[in-house]
Amino acid sequence: MADWSRRLHGETRLSADDLIWALILKDGKGVREPIASMPGVHRLSPDEAVKAAQEAKTLGIPALALFPYTDAEGRTPQGEEAVNPDNLMCRTARAIKTQVPDIGLMADVALDPYTDHGHDGLMRNGEILNDETVEILVQQSVIQARAGFDIIAPSDMMDGRVGAIRKGLDAAGFQHVMIMAYAAKYASAFYGPFRDAIGSSGVLKGDKRTYQMNPANSDEAMREVALDLAEGADSVMVKPGLPYLDIVARVKKEFGAPTFVFQVSGEYAQIKAAAQNGWIDGDKAMMESLLAFKRAGADGIITYFAAEAARALK
Repeated sequence: MADWSRRLHGETRLSADDLIWALILKDGKGVREPIASMPGVHRLSPDEAVKAAQEAKTLGIPALALFPYTDAEGRTPQGEEAVNPDNLMCRTARAIKTQVPDIGLMADVALDPYTDHGHDGLMRNGEILNDETVEILVQQSVIQARAGFDIIAPSDMMDGRVGAIRKGLDAAGFQHVMIMAYAAKYASAFYGPFRDAIGSSGVLKGDKRTYQMNPANSDEAMREVALDLAEGADSVMVKPGLPYLDIVARVKKEFGAPTFVFQVSGEYAQIKAAAQNGWIDGDKAMMESLLAFKRAGADGIITYFAAEAARALK
């Protein structure tokens, strides 16, 4: 079939408008620190993140998702840095909004970048404290909104956090700030490189199966999505991506809500590593994977490939 005919009859479209570029932050200036387990991805200081935002605008990428690296010395049992209004996330958001005010910014909301045990919530005697954690997440969300984040994305999977965050944002005058809920976040083996990237892999005690979803479950994901939408989420997310295309399709079909998918670090690293070894065509695999998310029904994709894909789509 000729190229013009393939394009004319294509059922699914992918564009830069569908992409959110995931960036890893690190304190400092002029820092572009390679992440060994994620070839091509760097930890960026705030000034370098501003440059990435400028590049994103040039490429037509509408939004960035920011995640902070914290070394072991900067972590505490209670994760107090999460609610520091001058923390790395907030300083970077202010810097980006000063230089590139019309780009969207998405903030990860969870405690795992800040706790010395590497979990998304507060712990006592080895158990996650749901309600106490939610109180901290509300504070974290409000300071992020004040710093300029447009989308608050709670990734912690605590019960009731979406409703509490919505109430807290509204009370602080941030009715316009959106919530993208990590609604169907699975306890996945594909998160390893990301935990290296933010500094939590070396400190994580145990695993996260008590609050992240069982990969065997599909109906549970529908219940989680329904709860988050009922609590006021503007959009929902499925994470990881390719192993859960069936979940993406079910969410979109059953709810019709704005549905996003996170192509996580392990998915990215697999493609990159195989391409570096000459086993696959990395560019074609990248584009095929992104197209698969759109075909399954995703309205948008959070991915480390965003800039590469946007350049390829030009």
